[in-house]
Amino acid sequence: MPSALNIVIAGGGRVGFQTAEILAERGHEVTIIERDERIVSEIADEYVATVIRGDATNPDIIEQAGIERADAIAALTGETGLNLAVCLAASELAPEIRTVARIDRAAGEAYTRFVDAVLFPERAGARVAANEVLGSDVQTLADVTGDLDIMLIRVAEGAPAAGKSLTEVRFPAGALVVSDADGHRIAGSDTSLTPGERYVVAVEPDVADEVLNLLQG
Repeated sequence: MPSALNIVIAGGGRVGFQTAEILAERGHEVTIIERDERIVSEIADEYVATVIRGDATNPDIIEQAGIERADAIAALTGETGLNLAVCLAASELAPEIRTVARIDRAAGEAYTRFVDAVLFPERAGARVAANEVLGSDVQTLADVTGDLDIMLIRVAEGAPAAGKSLTEVRFPAGALVVSDADGHRIAGSDTSLTPGERYVVAVEPDVADEVLNLLQG
């Protein structure tokens, strides 16, 4: 994927808008589709993204949002079935697009057959959603360990923890770096967080954003 991506987000509520803010801050071009006129008015004034009012399952609406040139679509409304429908419609119009769907916990992993990534936003913040949309440097193993999130995170150049050993990084309580860079052993106090390398990290949802900030910047 190119460094600056074109991303469509269906749903301009809290999760969708905060995800759009993070993606825009990282230099990506974001379009939000939202059907509630009140929410459209509120988020349009923030100038974070292009905002289109309409139903994202309507092919005319997602074509208006530029789906054919988009790199990813994230369906982040509060309705699991609607989110799946949005992703399936987008895939029909743009077969190479990355699809991310917000689902409720009861749906489990069933939806991974139809989309590239699923999100449980009640357990993880907008930063996790944004990283799933971008789809490379952070992978989340969803819903396999109760409330814990197990992530595979690539340390970014210039991140606060980059180049430091675990003894030098003040990770919050509720976070644990599990593996060393090559995955051959459990991380120890002398494990160095090398930029460009990936580490398995376990986090409690309320500290996920803080941990991602340390490792991704």
